[in-house]
Amino acid sequence: MQERGNIHRTVMTTDAEAILQSWSAPLGLDLTLCLTVLIYTRGWFRVRAAFPNLIPVWRLAAFIAGVASIWIAIGSPLGAFDEASLSVHMVQHLLLMAIAPALILLGAPALPLLHGLPQTIARDVVGPVLRWSVAKSLGRLITNPAICWLAAAIALISWHVPAVFESALRHDWLHELEHATFFSAGLLFWWPVVQPWPSIARWPRWSIPMYLFCATLPCDLLSAFLAFCDRVVYRSYISAPRLFNLSPLQDQECAAALMWVSITLIYLVPVVIVTMQLLSPRSALSPEKTWGAFQTLATQPLEGSKPELS
Repeated sequence: MQERGNIHRTVMTTDAEAILQSWSAPLGLDLTLCLTVLIYTRGWFRVRAAFPNLIPVWRLAAFIAGVASIWIAIGSPLGAFDEASLSVHMVQHLLLMAIAPALILLGAPALPLLHGLPQTIARDVVGPVLRWSVAKSLGRLITNPAICWLAAAIALISWHVPAVFESALRHDWLHELEHATFFSAGLLFWWPVVQPWPSIARWPRWSIPMYLFCATLPCDLLSAFLAFCDRVVYRSYISAPRLFNLSPLQDQECAAALMWVSITLIYLVPVVIVTMQLLSPRSALSPEKTWGAFQTLATQPLEGSKPELS
């Protein structure tokens, strides 16, 4: 029994247990995420009924996994530890910027969300906004791959500037803005890679591996700085409760290693996939045909329609 108690104290300190006991679920976030999944799922089933081969089951699973990643990052008990451990904070950033946006975009969310909403809202509210010339121009601007890359790099570096990082730890509203910024920048960053409907490729597909390689550079610089600077960069963690019996400097080194390894592996996956696609013969179900079918479904009611790929 004594040995088991020692193991328990090694895994989780008393401070960590106190933080966990004081945690409470963010009901507003939980309800928003659940409602988003319900709307998407309703739209997915409606699109699926009209066009069985357009949005496969794996896209539904990807979208739900993406929303679940957001919940794990800021809606689960994990969020209670971000002020006590830089490693936990780094896990949050990875989930919000590198994992959740990619999975959500892989779910091809535009069409299911559009058809999952009540028709009056989709027709009278969302439709006019999407047709608004200013919205179209803004969309073309911010989805330029160069802008997408810069947005992600600027968000990553700026929020890790010590003064800004410390301010976000002290002010809840700024911390929430940080989370929103990471997620939004993540959506922009993955947009040229995933190329979800209704986007049109702005750069040739062969440029995507280079785009992803260049995106690792800001992460590598930041992780190298955190790992080798031999001092605690974010002073708030010096006096923070200890988790897993790590010193603040050890925790910082762990966070740096986590960022470097995770980003390298996450970005390597699409590089391999895109390279294989470029080296393979074009599928009979080409992107042009698929997006054409999406366009058909987006511009007509689903009831009574059975569009086919041409």
